[in-house]
Amino acid sequence: MPDEIAGRPELRGDCARCFGLCCVALPFAASADFAVDKPAGKPCRNLRDDHRCGIHADLRKKGFAGCTVYDCFGAGQQVSQVVFGGRDWRGGSKEHARQMFEVFPVVRQLHELLWYLTEALGLPAARPVHAELGAALEKTERLTGQGPGELAVFDMAAHRQEVNVLLLRTSELVRAGVRGKKKDRRGADLMGARLRGADLRGAGLRGAYLIAADLTGADLRCADLIGADLRDADLTDADLTGAFFLTQLQLNAARGSAGTRLPTSVTRPVHWTARL
Repeated sequence: MPDEIAGRPELRGDCARCFGLCCVALPFAASADFAVDKPAGKPCRNLRDDHRCGIHADLRKKGFAGCTVYDCFGAGQQVSQVVFGGRDWRGGSKEHARQMFEVFPVVRQLHELLWYLTEALGLPAARPVHAELGAALEKTERLTGQGPGELAVFDMAAHRQEVNVLLLRTSELVRAGVRGKKKDRRGADLMGARLRGADLRGAGLRGAYLIAADLTGADLRCADLIGADLRDADLTDADLTGAFFLTQLQLNAARGSAGTRLPTSVTRPVHWTARL
């Protein structure tokens, strides 16, 4: 794992310091990922009084695979312990709970941007924009410490666009160092695509729809995977060495094997090799 990401444990979810916000604030619909419907602001039926999941060890078996995929990038503990100073949503007023649930998705987006900016600063090829990336990182960190009122009305779309300009430039600089013709499949519809053994070195796959794509043995070294939808994509024996802007959430949603080579910023999902 790059020193930059390894040195930011606050960008990884710490459920022990969170009030089960993802299990309450977010909605989900009955599907292959969730066994039941749940509206935003209503506690999941499996959430215990101590904010722990009552079926954590059996989530996939019981139809809640979506819970095993989700990653808050550490926003849960930031909102619970910093923004709201350790005040639980259970014991407060309805307004307190409503505000906490409203702020959580905003901080989650800010923490995701912190992940990308931190990773970008660890990429030597992005040195020409390191100063701008550093400034954006500092600004984003300041934003995560704002009060509930400020966060609730914050223009997240504008800030994401501001950061995205820098991340795009980072991508261009990194991929420019890859020899050969580099495929640009930004936002492409590659659902179910047969890409077994494909040469995707240095490819631009930002926001690409790779749902259920067969990427067995594909070469994804130094590919830009920011926002790529990898749900049920088969990464068996694929090489993602040096792939950047890849999150744990994306990997958790995909399928892979012990032979899948990964960048050091993420870990191999347990369910890739576990028997259900």
